[in-house]
Amino acid sequence: MPKTAAVIIIGNEILSGKVKDENSYFFAEELRGLGVRLALVMVIPDVVEEIAAAVASCAEKYDYVFTSGGIGPTHDDVTMKGIAAAFGLDTAANERYRQIIIERCGPLVSAAALRMADLPRGAEVIELSGINFPPVRVKNVYVFPGVPEFLRKKFHALKERFRGKPYHLRRIYLNGEECLIAESLDAVAAKFPMVEIGSYPKVSEKNYRIMVTLESRSEESLAEATAELLRLLPREVVIRTA
Repeated sequence: MPKTAAVIIIGNEILSGKVKDENSYFFAEELRGLGVRLALVMVIPDVVEEIAAAVASCAEKYDYVFTSGGIGPTHDDVTMKGIAAAFGLDTAANERYRQIIIERCGPLVSAAALRMADLPRGAEVIELSGINFPPVRVKNVYVFPGVPEFLRKKFHALKERFRGKPYHLRRIYLNGEECLIAESLDAVAAKFPMVEIGSYPKVSEKNYRIMVTLESRSEESLAEATAELLRLLPREVVIRTA
């Protein structure tokens, strides 16, 4: 069975629309490429109690939990407090992280910057080559910044620890309406439960009307399901496969 994951996006700025969320899509795409099934994405405010409740629930249900946002030096950066509360832990200055902050900031180090070293007790500081401020793990929760550029760099440096058996994907492009293909999709989905099938109409696309995707960790099942679907679909609606 694939490992499962939840992504928790933390930030009032996302909920208010002041900042556009780019990180949930990034996680979805990256995790699928690693063979991890993303089961849940949620967006919550910078409130310790809500962070604690979300993290506690997700950490119990899923193999990995990834948080994004709320780990800087300002008053609204309360993610670490929320994660600590989720597991009934205290926060305390992590000496290794404190040392890293001092080394990176040099003479510009401040009390506000040093507050970023207040981590849940027992947190792992994951030091990685080329990463100035390392990501942190608390049990099965991996804590990332909200700034997309920083998040992506840290995740790419860390991603191999999550790699599992990959998913394989096929696409079928059609010129028709969903009502014409629904029964065929139902039949293939019932016959091949290991294959996930999706149908996506494209209103403004000039070259096709529907993109059907078939995805599975089993290449054999995927090939069989694709062949079966192509056999059932009306030939005149099939444009191409990829």
